[in-house]
Amino acid sequence: MFKRTILQHLEQWKTDTHRKPLVLRGARQVGKTTVINEFGKTFDNYLSLNLEKREAAALFEMEMPLKDLMPLLFAHCGLSRKPGSTLLFIDEIQNSPKAIGLLRYFYEELPELHVVAAGSLLENLVEVNVSFPVGRVQYMALRPCSFREFLGAIGEEALLPVLEHPQATVPFHGRLMQLFNRYTLIGGMPEAVQLYAERRDLLALSDVYETLLQGYRDDVEKYTKGKLLKEVVRFILEEGWGKAAQPITLGGFASSSYQAREVGEAFRLLEKAMLLELVYPTTSTEVPALSETKRTPKLIWLDTGLVNYAAQVQKEVLDAKDLQDAWRGRIAEHVVAQELLTLTDKVSQKRNFWMRGNDSSAEVDFVWVQQSRLYPIEVKTGHNAHLRSLHSFMERSSQTVAVRVWSQPYSIDEVKTVGGKNFRLINLPFYLVGSINRLLAE
Repeated sequence: MFKRTILQHLEQWKTDTHRKPLVLRGARQVGKTTVINEFGKTFDNYLSLNLEKREAAALFEMEMPLKDLMPLLFAHCGLSRKPGSTLLFIDEIQNSPKAIGLLRYFYEELPELHVVAAGSLLENLVEVNVSFPVGRVQYMALRPCSFREFLGAIGEEALLPVLEHPQATVPFHGRLMQLFNRYTLIGGMPEAVQLYAERRDLLALSDVYETLLQGYRDDVEKYTKGKLLKEVVRFILEEGWGKAAQPITLGGFASSSYQAREVGEAFRLLEKAMLLELVYPTTSTEVPALSETKRTPKLIWLDTGLVNYAAQVQKEVLDAKDLQDAWRGRIAEHVVAQELLTLTDKVSQKRNFWMRGNDSSAEVDFVWVQQSRLYPIEVKTGHNAHLRSLHSFMERSSQTVAVRVWSQPYSIDEVKTVGGKNFRLINLPFYLVGSINRLLAE
């Protein structure tokens, strides 16, 4: 297995004296089980139970004190308890409401025990009156692999220190862009990344993508309640990939006859499953960046590689001389959205784009909050004077720094708006989006 960044965050959780049982959120097949199995190697005792298996789930149905249950969990795993630290991993916990309820008692009665739970569509358990104990658990999100994780996976980890120093990337620009374009094509689903690392064969990845997509469709059949909702979710999973990174309307989505209420409910379910996000505009130029949920959102899926495959634009992405030429710029915008989300393990993290208002077409691709400031991010090539929407944002903001993501080398320009406001424009090559927090802090 290649190194995942979240392992560092898990180590911090492990040593936190105020830690609570951890619920690891993430779409199916982003690597939750693999990551926790790797993390388990750092403990003296590691118990892994998959509650899809009836025998494992039955253990949590027994009415007994936790201290009496623990020896049974060890016995189920075929292990004798050694002195020292213990990690209990409860996978597919959605299959046992009793196990979910027990999380609070692990926190209260066995605080020395490290407990991690994971599963599919966890948030949908509210439909069956099961909820995670408020204030007794904490959450962490695992996303598809970032570009940095991709570099480590394919044996290009020597370039990681280069990314720590933006100026140092300039001599490596051609190579880094070539690698980022390959990452954009393949995406960050761990199975696809691992197979590419082993075989370097793009054609071999088709089976991986097909299996992932079919798995998501199967989840719909398993977890969605109601015939119509199931039908609409299935439709989105078939037709929605071709609408990636563009504004969508809920009513009649993708030329269907479904109503806005039905489509909205289906999208909310898929958002809970962390398969996609409806990214809404904000008209704010200062924090908080409030989402204008009455306006038209953009559709961003969990992984650009899956989008390329499902929307059948792989060849276009592969052949593009500039990433921003592929699929009318939508793939470039989509992969930037994906990279931005890898910067945090917060489950609640949302992305926004900026609109000036009803009377204007001015729109900036993303806004990013850091240290209580709102930074505009535009994904665009061309002369600085052509960044009209970015200029419009800066005229209205107290901000003095803006970001342009492009395919050219790293640079910084001093720019003046039409209204005479001076600001600094950080020109960020795609491969440095993962460094944006550090760059904005400098």
